[in-house]
Amino acid sequence: MKKFQFFLLLFISLLIQSTKAQVNARMLQYPDVSATHITFTYGGDVWIVAKEGGTAYKLTSAKGTELLARFSPDGKQIAFSGNYNGNVDVYVMPSMGGLPKRITYHGMPDRLIDWYPDGKSLLFASSRESGKQRFSQFYKVSKDGGLPEKLPLSYAEFGVISPDGKKIAYTPISTAFRTWKRYQGGMAADIFVYDFENQSAENITNNIANDELPMWYGNKIYFLSDRGDNKRNNIWSFDLSTKQTKQVTNFSDFDIHFPSIGNNEIVFEAGGLLYLLDLTTEKYREVKINVVTDESTLMARNVNVEKMIQNFSLSYNGNRTLFEARGEIFSVPTENGPVINLTQSSGVAERFPAYSPNGKYAAYFSDRSGEYELTVRDLEKPSQEKTLTSLGEGYRYKLFWSPNSKSLAFIDQSMNIFIYDMDKDKTTKVDQQKWMYEGNLENFSVNWSSDSRYLAYSKELDSRTNAISIYDTKENKTHQVTAGYYNDTKPVFDPSGKYLFFLTNRSFKPVYGDFDGTWVYPNSTQIAAVTLTKDILSPLAPKNDSTIVKKDEEKKSDEKKDQKKEEKKDESKIKEVKIDFDGFEERVVILPPAAGNFANLQAVTGKVIFHRMPNNGSADNKKPVGYFDLDKREEKTIVDDADAFQISADEKKILLSKQNSFSVVDVAPDQKLDKKLPTSQMEMTVVPREEWKQIFNDVWRLERDMFYDKNMHGVDWKAMKKQYGALIDNAVTRGDVNYVLGELISELNASHTYRSGGDEETPLQRQVGYLGIDWELSNGAYRIKRIVNGASWDTEVRSPLLSSGLKVKAGDYILAVNGVTLDVTKDPFAAFEGLADKTVELTVNDKPLTDGAWNILVKTMSDETRLRNLEWIESNRKRVELATDGKIGYIYVPSTGIDGQDELVRQFSAQFSKEGLIIDERFNNGGQIPDRFVELLNRKPLAFFAVRDGKNWQWPPVANFGPKVMLINGWSGSGGDAFPDFFRKAKLGPLVGSRTWGGLIGITGAPTLIDGGNITVPTFRMYDPDGKWFKEGHGVDPDIDVPEDYSKLSKGVDNQLEKAIDEVMRLHKLNPPVNPKQPEYEKR
Repeated sequence: MKKFQFFLLLFISLLIQSTKAQVNARMLQYPDVSATHITFTYGGDVWIVAKEGGTAYKLTSAKGTELLARFSPDGKQIAFSGNYNGNVDVYVMPSMGGLPKRITYHGMPDRLIDWYPDGKSLLFASSRESGKQRFSQFYKVSKDGGLPEKLPLSYAEFGVISPDGKKIAYTPISTAFRTWKRYQGGMAADIFVYDFENQSAENITNNIANDELPMWYGNKIYFLSDRGDNKRNNIWSFDLSTKQTKQVTNFSDFDIHFPSIGNNEIVFEAGGLLYLLDLTTEKYREVKINVVTDESTLMARNVNVEKMIQNFSLSYNGNRTLFEARGEIFSVPTENGPVINLTQSSGVAERFPAYSPNGKYAAYFSDRSGEYELTVRDLEKPSQEKTLTSLGEGYRYKLFWSPNSKSLAFIDQSMNIFIYDMDKDKTTKVDQQKWMYEGNLENFSVNWSSDSRYLAYSKELDSRTNAISIYDTKENKTHQVTAGYYNDTKPVFDPSGKYLFFLTNRSFKPVYGDFDGTWVYPNSTQIAAVTLTKDILSPLAPKNDSTIVKKDEEKKSDEKKDQKKEEKKDESKIKEVKIDFDGFEERVVILPPAAGNFANLQAVTGKVIFHRMPNNGSADNKKPVGYFDLDKREEKTIVDDADAFQISADEKKILLSKQNSFSVVDVAPDQKLDKKLPTSQMEMTVVPREEWKQIFNDVWRLERDMFYDKNMHGVDWKAMKKQYGALIDNAVTRGDVNYVLGELISELNASHTYRSGGDEETPLQRQVGYLGIDWELSNGAYRIKRIVNGASWDTEVRSPLLSSGLKVKAGDYILAVNGVTLDVTKDPFAAFEGLADKTVELTVNDKPLTDGAWNILVKTMSDETRLRNLEWIESNRKRVELATDGKIGYIYVPSTGIDGQDELVRQFSAQFSKEGLIIDERFNNGGQIPDRFVELLNRKPLAFFAVRDGKNWQWPPVANFGPKVMLINGWSGSGGDAFPDFFRKAKLGPLVGSRTWGGLIGITGAPTLIDGGNITVPTFRMYDPDGKWFKEGHGVDPDIDVPEDYSKLSKGVDNQLEKAIDEVMRLHKLNPPVNPKQPEYEKR
């Protein structure tokens, strides 16, 4: 009682002292309600407030975000997910404050779902055993900790236990954390009621809309759904007796997020505010909340931005470099002098700095006006900047000064190439590219002739190759000087005005695959040179050593004096560059450096400088920068490894970057990167809310300027800016900013709208070691329930307990790790924290006693995901093999990225000789556009070859000519949508399962936000050869609709796989694989 009085007095004291520090809070998330209080997340921490509202108090303070706090049934405790110890785990703490107790210890995130009605156990979701990070499963764990028990639900995301504990209402799939409003694809959730006793599942919503987050109340289940007319997430109810569904709320401006139920009320968030819904009257009210906080996350602070460098530009003499970092422009000395922040504008983004060749100006793009405009700063008056353009909407990239420091060239997001003339104050459009998106736009370059008349660049053609083009600023005319028969890029003028150098893909040396003889032509790029006029000798013309007859020394001396006078007289005069455009490509020669991969090309007088990338297939990871000397005709290395380089305008210095450090050295062989530029001194003042507003505006503009549909899917984009822009003023963390950004971009109702990262608080990360086993508690000790194992040939990853010579098996007890006894009151993974990929000593016995125990040494795993996925694949393969008497092969394709490509080739190569195939692409998380995947599966029989001995050949030799069936489901998306779509178009076989995700509005990259955050902008959408759009937000419908049977799945029966087996065998009977009988030998 005394302790309670003490805490009460403390609370009152804090309340009095902090009255002036109360803040009217808005960005409130993940609420829950008890009989007397509401808990919620604000600023990444868990808070508590009286149910009536008023002043809230902070309960947690870990780094990162604590979320999904839930009151125990008696209201005395709060469980939540958070990261105090290196992983997102479940914690329990007293509801009025106290020490959080850790409940789970696994290395994968454990997301709290709810308490069990008896208050003794917790329900949480985790993908720890899913084998594919596309879905979660439910686990039950004691509120005091210990070994979690997996529930018999194959896939589970959100749910609630019935009041009697006999059933659970849950969603097997979820879009709750996704940024896609008004979505109706195959991932749209339905609510199922699963009966633990008879292992049956019933779909109670069965609607194309999103029905999620069930809340059980008496004979009703309340849930979140966007099935209403305005397609906003609102609260609905389902009557278990009448089977009737009813809309309860009708929010139209903002969606409701993460409602949670208490004794007689539901609390929910919409637009960052909390509301309380009375279930007796089904009326709701806003809960007004103040928080006591110092708002420290909003304080201006100095930050080091060395690791946030995005672009740079070297001065004409190499003495200084301009760096862009976190939206500021810094001037950094090569050796001596101060590091200067030239812009000092936390709420303004300055991008793509460029030093003028005369050293007078720093040019860059600034969004101070609200749009990115070309801006210069006179470095003799560095406190003043001048906006040069009024280009308006659009995003612009790197700037390229003309040698006379009077013009700048650049490209914008629409692929338009421009030149701005400072003398004329005029912007001229030069050309427009065809296929260039973010990565290529970032790396796009032009090159000026030494007299500033000509601009060379690579021009994209309809054939998707590039040709070299030269724009004449005097005549305002473009000349395409190579045909584009080959791919020609990165043109650079020789400063002496003799040559043009460029990269060209003209080397053809095939590489053949080991699995099926497929050939590709990598490492094909060479360096080409062409004389600018017909009367200039080729740089590879034969040389002749000759002797010149000496003349009168006195006359020679006079001639030298006259020559020096002439040179001094014309020193300031720039030599005019002349170009013969007729027969230009006929003068092209290939320089001696070996073909390979090149990232950049530049030139100084007499030398062409290049940056080699590792050849495809090479084990060498170095990226040397070197040059070819035109006079000596030899190749030299400047440095043996660098990430990028830039040449000074005076041709004497080169700036090199490597692993985010920078050095300036001579343009000469065998340079060392010992002296680093003092980028560690680059600091700026960040004013969070100023920066957050800039980030919000940047995201809004990027979507406006780059989204594939300029009409923004009919969304009033300006209205969205106003609606969600108002919420930024209420953000108190970068996480809040990401929440608002997610709400903004999700209004576009398009797939692939994502946001992530930024200057968020980073919690501790601590990896857990794994043994590749399932654990069980028996006789008061932990033992091996089973050892996870894939196929016998899966050498890629195995449980360390299966290593040869170890005396351990399923059923044995693991009593200690490194001599420390396993604590059975904790999850067994507690003993393996920080031991990922480490050698550990395990104490093992076949009984739960130390007597007779022995020790073994094993190296733990850092992740079990691949191992469990391989086991699942092998289990399915064996099932197909058994059910088809070995006739049919089973291939699992987890993605259309490189890992999925590898799996397809790996498994196809081993099973192409089967009489048919089941291709399983369920849970496919996309990647590449999978045309090559389908080509591999679609090889038709072209011929058969008879041989005297051995077996006759089919051709193509690696191909399957039998029937094929593909398995799909709602987790299959992006490339996982395209794969079955292409499979169907190729008429390879029927699609079996459930409708796919439905997201083929794709992404090609977007600029990084100034604080390092990321945003995606969908830039393309697929439509079919018949001119109709792919069903975005709907997905690929199966030919044979087989929804997941969660009753059978809970019993270990995969009903979709079973149907695929039936179907492929039916097709096999109707159309067996092509294998013609060899004709009789002829007499010839």
